[in-house]
Amino acid sequence: MDTRIKVHHYITYCGVNMDINEKEQLLKYTLAKLAEAPQLVKNHLEGEKGILRYRRAYFRIKKYVDDFLMGEKRGNTTKRLVILPGLRGVGKTTIVFQIYDYLKNQKKIAQDRILYFSTDELKAYLGKKILDVADTFIQDVHKTSPIYLEKEIFIFVDEAHFDANWSETAKILFDKSKKIFMIFTGSSALNLELSVDAARRITKEIVFPMNFSEYLTLSYEHWFPPKNIAESIRNLIIHGETDAFVDIASSKENELSKKLIKIGKPIEKEWEDFVCYKGFPFTLSMSQIEAHEKIFSMIDRVIEKDIFSIQSFNTETRNTISRIIGFLALQFPGGTSDSKLSERLGVSPTMIRSILDVLEKTHLIFSVKPYGGAGKIIRKPWKYYFLSPSINSAIRFKLGAFDKNSRDMFGVLVESMIASYMIRMKETVNLPTGIFYDSEDGGADFIIQDAKENTIPIEVSYGKKDKGQIEKSIKRYNSKYGIIICECPKIRKEGNIIYIPFMTFSFV
Repeated sequence: MDTRIKVHHYITYCGVNMDINEKEQLLKYTLAKLAEAPQLVKNHLEGEKGILRYRRAYFRIKKYVDDFLMGEKRGNTTKRLVILPGLRGVGKTTIVFQIYDYLKNQKKIAQDRILYFSTDELKAYLGKKILDVADTFIQDVHKTSPIYLEKEIFIFVDEAHFDANWSETAKILFDKSKKIFMIFTGSSALNLELSVDAARRITKEIVFPMNFSEYLTLSYEHWFPPKNIAESIRNLIIHGETDAFVDIASSKENELSKKLIKIGKPIEKEWEDFVCYKGFPFTLSMSQIEAHEKIFSMIDRVIEKDIFSIQSFNTETRNTISRIIGFLALQFPGGTSDSKLSERLGVSPTMIRSILDVLEKTHLIFSVKPYGGAGKIIRKPWKYYFLSPSINSAIRFKLGAFDKNSRDMFGVLVESMIASYMIRMKETVNLPTGIFYDSEDGGADFIIQDAKENTIPIEVSYGKKDKGQIEKSIKRYNSKYGIIICECPKIRKEGNIIYIPFMTFSFV
């Protein structure tokens, strides 16, 4: 097929002509997607206002692509089915488009061998499934079947969670041919929809909002953090009883301080802006008000599209979902019980639990449960945090409750940031293995566990000077050490307590 596919292949499938044979309709849709992809990719990548860089997930996927193209020569063709789960706005589509651009312009892969489409659009306009388009792409465009493919092809599917059968489709195509490389993006519910068979074949790359290191790397050309800075901080957190890890982290912190000077701007101001409203790639070049509005629009899309694609609610529940989100944003750190929310909103505890579960599946929020046995988890309230403090800020802004000069409010945002970083660590490197909070009186903000189930209390001390809470938790759980993340100038260890500056922790 000529790679100079003309857009006139495209038909206006919004108003589907029922006289057109469905097979022909699917072919025209597939040709349209092949035709428009290069311009779509170009518009999206150039639309980043010249500040577009590559995130870590891009380089990992690029390696999978390179290994796939090398095929048997490299002896590694298993990582050819990649899923990118994550909250809306974290940059999943951008990563897919960057891979598309890499394939077409650097690896010189023919345009008709790279198919990109969105399941959301496919379902809305044609009512078809991913497998319908994949079959059309292989059988009608390439005139073959998966088994007899001679050249490598690439299928990139956005918003895969809008097709309930996406996991089975991925498994089928994976098993039929080693010549197909696939990327599926979608809400974090993709994790929960995997069948056991599909899970064995899939390489998962969860995409999170940016950490501070990524923010600086994407914002400033030629700036990169010290090598292994994140690993050194993780080791300090998990293996802090060993002084060698404290020394390594301190040395990396010194390197980091020297590199931050080269930015040429007040780094404290950059960090405060990042915490308050620049946690997403699309906010990099925006003002505070623009960013808050854009993030709030993203939250609306999560409610309108992702939540209702995961679970059916009646239209009246829409307002209840928004009120729960508002309540979580405005409360100060502390547990939230289903019964408390139920009483406040006049909705049954069962409905509250159902909504909170779905909000977690979208990754808009996550829960931190009380440390202890199953009984305590049931009896005690859970803590809820937004995946990025920028989400909390945007909701507060919309509700007229955002005050950047409020230390109390900023302390809430910082605690949310630290909680989200620990969730990120758990999901990406499997450490810590558990994240909880100390529900006993005067306990630490968090209790994490290492691979041997040793407990490590962590206190977020924004504006607080007392170390009593961390000492209580260390003694209560017989921990080897505890961690205070605070406004201290640099990493230090005093007795069995490790102090880590907020900004240093932001590079984990």
